[in-house]
Amino acid sequence: MNYLEDTKKLLDKSNYFYIITAGMDGNYSYVNKHYANQFAYIHRELQGQPYHITMHEDDRDICREVSEKCFANPGLLFPATIRKHDGKGGYIYTQWEYCAILDEENNPVGIFCLGYNITEFIGDKIRLNGAMDQIQEKSNLLNKVAFQQSHLIRAPLTNILALAAILEKQTNNKKLLSICNMILESALNLDQVIRDIVGDINHQKQ
Repeated sequence: MNYLEDTKKLLDKSNYFYIITAGMDGNYSYVNKHYANQFAYIHRELQGQPYHITMHEDDRDICREVSEKCFANPGLLFPATIRKHDGKGGYIYTQWEYCAILDEENNPVGIFCLGYNITEFIGDKIRLNGAMDQIQEKSNLLNKVAFQQSHLIRAPLTNILALAAILEKQTNNKKLLSICNMILESALNLDQVIRDIVGDINHQKQ
């Protein structure tokens, strides 16, 4: 247990890391100053209080499951992400590593936990996931537009071009020929616009 005591001494005044230990009764047996200050609004003296008073009720099972892994695998560290009360009706996110504390006869006497605040990281991750969802939605929309432009619209447009070409060959009427030419020219221009739109969409997708 000396290495745990050395770690506690080293990080007792850390401004970033939380150090806590809990006994087999589930009560805090030690908290470093950073943890004590962070959650002083819950209790001025956390030592001796139940470990769960600082956390989201739904995360108690996580602590229990990770602690069981520690006791089943002495000497190994196991991670846990725990939500803690922020004193404002919300929660902060904390990342921990748990390790079993054993006595000289290798009997379990508690849990040692090293953690830190990852709320900002979680916030960035949530925003990134939201941005990725928006990108995916826009990508799906672009795919839909590309399909509609290249298939649903160009199919009847091709028919118009073919019919106008046939009509042009089957008449000598100058006015009708002029109309056919205008139809062909407009249809070709529209076809080129559709090709450009589809090309731009495919380029953005790459």
